[in-house]
Amino acid sequence: MDTEARGATAAGPRAAARRWTAATRALFGEVPAFGWLLGALAAVLAEYFVGRPLARALGIGRIPLLFGVDVALRDPWLLPGTVAYMLLVYALPAAAVARLSVTVARGITERLLRLPVGLSVLVHLGLLYAGLHLWAGINDYRLLVTRLALIAIMVTISLNVVNGYMGEFSCSHPGFMALGAYVSSIITVLFFVHDSVLGPPLLPTAVGPFLFPLALIAGGAAAAVGSLAVALPSFRTRGDYLAIISLAFMFIVKSTIENVQLIGGSRGFMNQPDWAGLPTVFVWAVLCVAVTNNFVRSTLGKALNAVRDDETAAAHMTVNTRRTKMVAFVFAAFWAGVAGGLFAHVMRYVNPGTFGVQKLAEVLAMLYFGGLNSVIGSIVGAVGFTLFSEALRPLQIYKWIIIPVLLILVMIYRPTGLIAFREFDITRLVKPREKPGKVEHVAAAD
Repeated sequence: MDTEARGATAAGPRAAARRWTAATRALFGEVPAFGWLLGALAAVLAEYFVGRPLARALGIGRIPLLFGVDVALRDPWLLPGTVAYMLLVYALPAAAVARLSVTVARGITERLLRLPVGLSVLVHLGLLYAGLHLWAGINDYRLLVTRLALIAIMVTISLNVVNGYMGEFSCSHPGFMALGAYVSSIITVLFFVHDSVLGPPLLPTAVGPFLFPLALIAGGAAAAVGSLAVALPSFRTRGDYLAIISLAFMFIVKSTIENVQLIGGSRGFMNQPDWAGLPTVFVWAVLCVAVTNNFVRSTLGKALNAVRDDETAAAHMTVNTRRTKMVAFVFAAFWAGVAGGLFAHVMRYVNPGTFGVQKLAEVLAMLYFGGLNSVIGSIVGAVGFTLFSEALRPLQIYKWIIIPVLLILVMIYRPTGLIAFREFDITRLVKPREKPGKVEHVAAAD
């Protein structure tokens, strides 16, 4: 009787959870991505117009920086007001607009599908950027976190090409970021900024923003060239040599920069122009996601997966394994260099100590937290880790106890990450979803 009672008690919450999940799916299952973007935009607009008076009315005092976690950690007594703020400002407006706009959103989505897919993607990206722009515009801290999260997406996705799709273990991404950061910074400061060390600018400052993408590409190219120093000796052998050589490369780059006094040495390099605004970082992040997603889904990407699964079998199937790994490694290094250039111009200061073991640990945590072999997993891992790390900032040193423990739990219960081995098909996101129950009805008819 006791066993049956315990089983019935355990089955109760599970049954309630299944009913709640089914009800939620029936209510929101047919909302397309366009509808959810409208809901997110409505929530941001609600915070923009009524956030401050609502926060004062609930006793919070000001708009929370990161979804109320910072407020609750500083003063636990404000937790009820913070939860109420999140529900009234974010959850309710987003859910209500998403549900009420189903018909309109599906109609717009179906009309967009009659046009080229690229146009539909641009419309969705426009809505996404509008929401990010308004949310980040509340204060400078949000703007900084948003730009850093977008840069983290680029770094994580590029590392996933090597550690996920290629199946190797590389530790050189902080070194690639450092090369991109310093090369792009030297170019922009030398040509467009009056610097106490490098002297007056060689070109008019007014043309700098238009040539800034070339500086980022130069930084990415420098990282790609530097990656050959790792790839050429590493891919002649097998095993753990890539991890050892890439780790040594990271320390070599860091030590070299620290001893070049012309660019500040260990003191760092500054005076980078403020050209990495949110629109610029957003465009580069979208470009990185799109190009990398096409790369891993291309013929070369499939060959990369074959090399990961069984290099000997891939070689017997006429795959040039060494060339495939070299191209993937240089490709990943290029985007890490571009991300490093953006990072330097967001912070407007760069220090060789930034690109050390701690940066490596952060990037690896983002990658394995989100999931291997998945572009969408890298996005989730980068954004989730960045926001979570910033939200726990009030805990100071205890943050670095909580985060490793959570990562250990993720590795125990989700060894491959939250979203692993899942393709990112943008065309599926922009299509209207089928109504719940439609498939079951057809199956029943058969």
